[in-house]
Amino acid sequence: MADKKRIGGEIGNIRANIDIAGLNAYLVKSVPRVKAPVAVKQFKFGQSNPTYFLTDASNFRYVLRKKPAGTLVSQTAHQVEREFTVLHAIHRHNTRPTTRPEQRVPVPEPIVLCEDSSVVGTPFYIMEFLEGRIFTDTSMPEVSPKDRHECWISAVRALTKLSSLDPVELGLSNFGPSSDYFPRQIKSLTRVSLAQAAVRDVETGKEVGKIPRWDEMVAWYSTHLPDERKLGRRIVHGDYKLDNIIFHPTENRVIGILDWELCTLGSPLADLGNLTMPWSINWNEVGLPSEIPIATKGYKNSTEDSPISLRDIEQEYSRLMGLSYPIDDMIFVRSWMLFRLAIIAQGIAARYAKRQASSEKAQTYALGYPYIGMMAEKALEPEGIRPDVLSKL
Repeated sequence: MADKKRIGGEIGNIRANIDIAGLNAYLVKSVPRVKAPVAVKQFKFGQSNPTYFLTDASNFRYVLRKKPAGTLVSQTAHQVEREFTVLHAIHRHNTRPTTRPEQRVPVPEPIVLCEDSSVVGTPFYIMEFLEGRIFTDTSMPEVSPKDRHECWISAVRALTKLSSLDPVELGLSNFGPSSDYFPRQIKSLTRVSLAQAAVRDVETGKEVGKIPRWDEMVAWYSTHLPDERKLGRRIVHGDYKLDNIIFHPTENRVIGILDWELCTLGSPLADLGNLTMPWSINWNEVGLPSEIPIATKGYKNSTEDSPISLRDIEQEYSRLMGLSYPIDDMIFVRSWMLFRLAIIAQGIAARYAKRQASSEKAQTYALGYPYIGMMAEKALEPEGIRPDVLSKL
């Protein structure tokens, strides 16, 4: 039996402004299912797209996700419209009479998308609220070892249900590019990373700098690409990890997958690599200074605190996806997902250099990106791979 204490999903006061009067007027006119007026709080998660907890006049609860206010730096980020589109397609799949229970992907029901910025200030959508547990620590200290193992297995099973969907059958054939996933990731993110590396600190004039052994690593990735034809073009969540999953309040099963902002079409192995990233990490290998906070725990070469073995996770994934174990190309995927994380962290460093980062800890976190980059190289070592040879890109 799981701990009855509330785990995750904390709700607090509104931090990002939202026009509540405008929202209520819209609900009265366009969404009779949600009974106005609504009481509004804000979830403590959802830093990219502000996320709100609504309680309507009939005491039913909902979730609202909106774009942040102001001019957006990236035109490709914060696309709540895309989140709604994929949730709507999956929910439609789940509710078809021909869909068997074991084929249903656990997602909250999307209720309405509003693209009119005049209502609450930015486009938003409303979805079902799911009461459950969100674990922010991958070691799950709140529950027993048996519960941890069962929850992680359920997370794998939920992922394979998503990875088994055919985007064409769901009407999502144009939801993402038709080209292979990893080559386009490498192309777009390396371009972003080089731009971030060239940013100069407004006070010191020093460049942010490249990720360690940048040229060697990018050359290796570009010449050792996975064969994506084996699994085909699937829905990629883009940020599939433990704290984007809601578990049943007392049962060790996934009831909802959240935060679809980075969703696209491509290789489903990317999501498996992201979920299992802690098993690719041992911070002692790269000499991470103790004063640099890194949110991701590492279980590589250690069973301490590990909630489940990587073998158990990947064998279950292989069984459900009809793959042989060990899974081909996972050495590439595990390394690349760490390298991608290094690029994301480098972006925090670039924003701090311009003094545009919102977090007061941005400077400290920004120092961590080189170590994540080094960890990406360390992830290749179990296979005896060392990207030493440079090639022209």
